[in-house]
Amino acid sequence: MSSKKSPAPKKAKKEYTGWSAVIRDPRVILVLVLVALSLAAIFVPFGDREGFTNLQFGLDLDGGSWIQLELQSEVVTIGQGADVNVVAESVGKTLDCTVVPISLTKIEVQKSATVDELRAAVEAAGATYVGSNPGVGTDTADTIKRILESKLNSLGTSDVKVNTLTNMDGVTQFVRIEMAGVDLQTAQELVGTQGLFELRIVTTGNETAHVLYGDSVVSVQTPTQNPAGSNNWGVAFGIDNAGAEALQQACIYYGATTNPTAHELEMYLDGNLVYSAPLSSDLASSIAKNPVNSLYAGTGSGDEGKAQAQELEIHLRAGALPVQVQIAGSGSTSAVLGDYFKVVCLIAAIAALAAVALMVYLRYRTPEIVLPMIATNVSEIIILLGIAVFIQQLDIAAIAALIAVLGTGIDQLVIITDEVMHEGRVPSQALYLKRLKRALVIIMTSAATVIIAMFPLIIMDLSTLKGFAIISILGILIGVLLTRPAYGKVVMEIMAK
Repeated sequence: MSSKKSPAPKKAKKEYTGWSAVIRDPRVILVLVLVALSLAAIFVPFGDREGFTNLQFGLDLDGGSWIQLELQSEVVTIGQGADVNVVAESVGKTLDCTVVPISLTKIEVQKSATVDELRAAVEAAGATYVGSNPGVGTDTADTIKRILESKLNSLGTSDVKVNTLTNMDGVTQFVRIEMAGVDLQTAQELVGTQGLFELRIVTTGNETAHVLYGDSVVSVQTPTQNPAGSNNWGVAFGIDNAGAEALQQACIYYGATTNPTAHELEMYLDGNLVYSAPLSSDLASSIAKNPVNSLYAGTGSGDEGKAQAQELEIHLRAGALPVQVQIAGSGSTSAVLGDYFKVVCLIAAIAALAAVALMVYLRYRTPEIVLPMIATNVSEIIILLGIAVFIQQLDIAAIAALIAVLGTGIDQLVIITDEVMHEGRVPSQALYLKRLKRALVIIMTSAATVIIAMFPLIIMDLSTLKGFAIISILGILIGVLLTRPAYGKVVMEIMAK
């Protein structure tokens, strides 16, 4: 006869209640971790930090200027059935400008023209004129944006935003440039003086002859030292084959290959001389034998030579802009006014938070509810700011979005609180979870409608309104997915005591 040993009783799992349960909840832990990471992102120094925090401010808070450029070009729609390449070539010859096809029924006329001129040119090409809109197609708009960004950033104005304003048809008529820390006059000089670039050669005395225009410049390098490691600066640039042949013929014809100092090459921007230098002996020997596509313009030594090289790079790039532009609008905010706006925005945010806290207290008159509500609201703002450090400049519109998140966040916390509480206490856990789920469904439905409403502001690229939409959507997602479910857990544990 054998005896059977009974199994040891299982150790009962310890149940936590109150604050002990709150701080062990995964949702609460995740929110606390994100708040800590966000505070580190905001305050721990990294990168080229200039202020007390790592937050990036827009020109209306940091001071700066904005300029809106109107593109002098037309997008023409033609009737179906015509060969768009043939029509583009014919219209280009008629209007004496560059015309590129951008779809099967649209051509881009890179010149400002009247409707009558466009209609006559299209009909002369054997096609039907349907309509036209001022502006350029997507590819040209991207090229203009890239050139402007490169040009402005090369001056050290790194805090530059270039936005193309595109309509629903994909036609871009305006480009908006925002430069923080740059006054309006300087901004207009940087942006508004771009124009026709021309390379000329000195013939006799002060007389010069045309060699090539900026459309022959196919590439421009950033300023470099030549030889590397020396203190001599200059800019390397490339020209196309037609430009290289024109340069060779001019240098040989006027004697620059045999007497370079008497026949310097001169660069003009809108008729103003921006650079002049003779051919080097090596380049003169090379051009005498073959066309040369790669050129290097030396500008001198030291800081002055480097500064002149940066200026020359801009002039070379400006000459390659595909369409002419004109300033359609401009404005500026001084640095002093920007600092004033920062203080006002901070006061407005604190006042909004205080008003929200007062209203919540008057409704519930229970600190155990009011404090978690305010803490939840503040944590959402901190996480939002932590994300904004990496993806978004804070301008007045973005600050308005933060305050809006503050208000809508409290609205949804009130919905959760009212839904789950009964006569000042929480019901049984099963009933509580059922009511919490119902409350979350309500706020998610509300959040979805707001996100859908904000989405067009992002895809339509409406300058500062885009920042408003981005902050609003991020705030809603953070609240719905993280902080508000965590708040529901906090309320249940605290009020169940």
